[in-house]
Amino acid sequence: MSTQNDLRLGSILFSFTNEYHGRQYSLDQLLEEVARRGIGPGVEIVGFSAVRGFPYVSETFAENFRNTLARLELEPSCMALNADLYLRPDCPMTPEESLAYHVTQLEAAAMLGFPVARYQFLAGTEVIRRLLPFAERLNVKLGLEIHAPHKVDSPEVMEYREMYAKENSPYLGFIPDFGSSANAISPAYLRFVRQLGMPEGLILLIQEIWNEPDDPARPHGKHEDFAARAKAAGFGNRNLSECFMAFGLFSRQEPRRWLEIMPQIVHIHAKFHDIDENGNVPNISYGEILPLFVEAGYKGYMSSEWEGHFFSDDPGLPMVEAHHAMCKRILGRA
Repeated sequence: MSTQNDLRLGSILFSFTNEYHGRQYSLDQLLEEVARRGIGPGVEIVGFSAVRGFPYVSETFAENFRNTLARLELEPSCMALNADLYLRPDCPMTPEESLAYHVTQLEAAAMLGFPVARYQFLAGTEVIRRLLPFAERLNVKLGLEIHAPHKVDSPEVMEYREMYAKENSPYLGFIPDFGSSANAISPAYLRFVRQLGMPEGLILLIQEIWNEPDDPARPHGKHEDFAARAKAAGFGNRNLSECFMAFGLFSRQEPRRWLEIMPQIVHIHAKFHDIDENGNVPNISYGEILPLFVEAGYKGYMSSEWEGHFFSDDPGLPMVEAHHAMCKRILGRA
């Protein structure tokens, strides 16, 4: 049994995409802000968006990064790897190319001091199985992110669970994304599509289909159902890509389903897009989810991950501050 203090808080710098891409902060300055605002101590980065020249990292850069974290009393928690299977649009990487691509990124994660590396579904179970000896040698755990619309029993997830069972290594794990345990579509998304001028009838159709029961065998089934029903209702292609976002960012999974993989959870993505006037995430039941993870014995980091930059140019730093305040209140640390 863990205690509330075993669930450690942190931030993923991806939350601050608006500030970073707007050149308001350098990487070091963002780390300074994370420390100053008390939204560490865990720090997670996406390699390709945070590090110039990634996946190639110099010893000088790595030493400066590690020293900066130590000076600020922050800790590296997780680094995100990319699969990028279609770097060549005409054909996918071969398994050998994909393995080499992942090895280089994993070595960078180790150089920077990260104990966990998040990988993506497109890597494929065979590439990850072959990557495992490198992870063990580098002492970096591999975590598959389970992100909406996937759930713990989606066919693609089950393939990895079966491979994990065969390999039986503590270096193979999962990273739950709480967007998979939403109870509604985020109000931030609904505001966004209305600002785009999307017809109200189309918005109602999105919500209707989202609230229908899921088919576990078809993780992307609601995308397909929506496209067919939108076309049948006479809606054209305008804004359809924004419509599909609703099914790729939020899905309905009972929080207790995470218990099925709890012993293999190596990191958490605490996804959110909005904070309401009461200081809560309106479409994800953090008051249920966080105590569940504590009671189940989770010990590790949880990165606050604000993806509101998909919908607005608002700054992410104050949003993550508000999210940390909510989590501390729920965990009894306020």
